Amino acid sequence: MTIEADIEPSPAAAAPAAAARPRRRWFAGAALAVVFALFVGFGAGLLVPRFTAPGDDSPEAGFARDMTTHHTQAVEMGFLAFEKGNDPAVRTLGADIASSQQGDIGTMQTWLRMWHLDPTGTRPRMAWMPDGGGTVRDGLMPGMATKAEMTRLHEVSGREFDLLFLQLMINHHLGGIHMVDAILELSDEADVVRTAQTMHNTQAYELAHMQNLRKQIESRTG
Repeated sequence: MTIEADIEPSPAAAAPAAAARPRRRWFAGAALAVVFALFVGFGAGLLVPRFTAPGDDSPEAGFARDMTTHHTQAVEMGFLAFEKGNDPAVRTLGADIASSQQGDIGTMQTWLRMWHLDPTGTRPRMAWMPDGGGTVRDGLMPGMATKAEMTRLHEVSGREFDLLFLQLMINHHLGGIHMVDAILELSDEADVVRTAQTMHNTQAYELAHMQNLRKQIESRTG
C-alpha cells in the first residue's frame, strides 16, 4: 500500500530560495546597467575612438585618395632615379622611395576597401583639408612636379638628372609632409594616425638626406 501525503516545506528550507530571488533580480539589474553603460560609452566615443568607419566625405577618405595620387608620382620618380641615377646614393634613394611609397599606397587602398569606399571620390582635390583647395595649383597637390618637369626628368641624364631629381623630390616631400601633418591633426582613426606618423618620420629623414646629398653633388667639379 502506498501512502501519499502533502509535504509542506519547512520555513528553514524556504528561506534560502526566497533570499535568492532578490539576488537574481539584483544581478539582472546590474547586468542591464553594465550593458547600458557600454552603449553610452560607445555612443559618446569614450571607450573607442570611432564607432563607425570613416565616411565618403571624411578627412581620412580624402587623405587616402589624394595621398595615393601624390605617392604615385613619387614612385615614378623613384624608379627613374633607380634606373638613371648617376650617383649610387641617388639610385639607392630612388629605390627606397619607390618601395616605401608603393607600400603606403597598398595600405591606403586597403583602408578604402575596408571602409567600403571607392578608390576615387567625387570631391575636389584637397577638399578634406581646411583651406586645402588653395594649395592646389593647376590641378596639382602640394609639391607635385608639373608635366613639363616630369618630361625633363625623363630626358636628362648624368649629374643633371641627379640634381633635378633631388630638387623635385625635395619639393615633393615638403608637400607630402604638409598633407600628413594635416591628417594627424584631423583624424583619430588609429590606423591612419599610425601610418601617417610613420610617413612623416620617413619623409623627414629622407628630406634631410636629399638636402645634404644635393649639396655634395653641387660641390663636385667636372
